[in-house]
Amino acid sequence: MAEPASKTTASKATPKRKAPAKRKPAAKRKAPAKRKPAAKKVETKVETTFAKFEKLTSEATSKAKETGRGAFLASLGCYGMAYDKMQAQVDSAQAKFDSRKKEADKVYKKLVKRGEKLEKDAIKAMDGVNFASFDLDDFTDRKKLEASLTQAKAKFEEFKSTASAKFAF
Repeated sequence: MAEPASKTTASKATPKRKAPAKRKPAAKRKAPAKRKPAAKKVETKVETTFAKFEKLTSEATSKAKETGRGAFLASLGCYGMAYDKMQAQVDSAQAKFDSRKKEADKVYKKLVKRGEKLEKDAIKAMDGVNFASFDLDDFTDRKKLEASLTQAKAKFEEFKSTASAKFAF
């Protein structure tokens, strides 16, 4: 029934392996060929990357120049606007000055005319007083001086009342 163990193992014995083939010694082997196309691809990649970088830097440079020029033109425009506003203010002030000068000239001429009229009226009012006859001795005599002053004050008051009625503002 049971067979001896030695028989079962003998029938299932593993086949023997062949010896591996002998390899050629490493010294006799040919060196692998250099891959020149692979090196060219790397150079081409570097060249295309460099070209892309140059393109990007030239674009950045042109944008920087554009931006700088825009900033310069904006500051120039700001200066121009400020100049225009100041020029408008100067022109406005000059126009006001000219109009006020014309008004002042008119008022001055009116005042001169009024002064001339008042001078004529004052001369007429003081016509009775003889200023040429005043002597220094008359001024030393207190009674004569007071009489002359009283007469002059009366004439002046009379003139003042007529002049203020004629030339009221």
